[in-house]
Amino acid sequence: MADTTSSGATARTERTERPGGDLGRRLVQRRTELGLTRADTADRAGMSCSYLRYLEESPGAVPGRSALLRLAGALETGMTALTGGETEVPAGREQAARRTGSVALSDAECRRRLGAHGVGRLAVTTADGPTVLPVNYTVVDGTIAFRTAPGTAPAEALGRRVAFEVDHIDEAMSRGWSVLVRGRARQAQEPATVRRLTERAYSAPWAGGRRELWVCVDADEITGREIREIPAELADDPARRA
Repeated sequence: MADTTSSGATARTERTERPGGDLGRRLVQRRTELGLTRADTADRAGMSCSYLRYLEESPGAVPGRSALLRLAGALETGMTALTGGETEVPAGREQAARRTGSVALSDAECRRRLGAHGVGRLAVTTADGPTVLPVNYTVVDGTIAFRTAPGTAPAEALGRRVAFEVDHIDEAMSRGWSVLVRGRARQAQEPATVRRLTERAYSAPWAGGRRELWVCVDADEITGREIREIPAELADDPARRA
């Protein structure tokens, strides 16, 4: 574990980095989420630190497919996520990979992945019927929380049993995972609780506007599964599948 001095030096170094374009911004954002320095990322991707710096800081940088695939692997994401390609079409249009299976995630792994995400999908029955809505959320003390406004569709979740889902899709590898939470939604009303949620918020709501109603989902069931590569000798074993 790094000492305070080295951590401080790393933080100062990171603050001097200025992404030059969309690709650079995505690279810096993703490695920051993973707690990686530029040197860490370059080492993982098998490229020089100077080349990675060029990719991050040059607006016109156009790396080849091989470099993008190595960076996607190093940053535990997909090539499409790094390039921002096909942003207006649904994810998951690649062909299925060979020897993959749906594997159940442990409770601890579900909670870890849930805690690392910033956008999830709320499923609730509204006056218009079953509805699924994307919301910016955070996890505080094990509780899912998001902000909305009175009279909106997400606000109709209050007092009801709801489902909440987060997922990630790796287009390049035709893999992905999802975590599903079921529980009851309630309003956070205590001033201290509201203040804590606001301070710990992952992000302001992307939808903008005045949204000061905090909704919490108390999970009573958490399940998850991941599509991953299965060794050939286990590919036909149903006991290994979720």
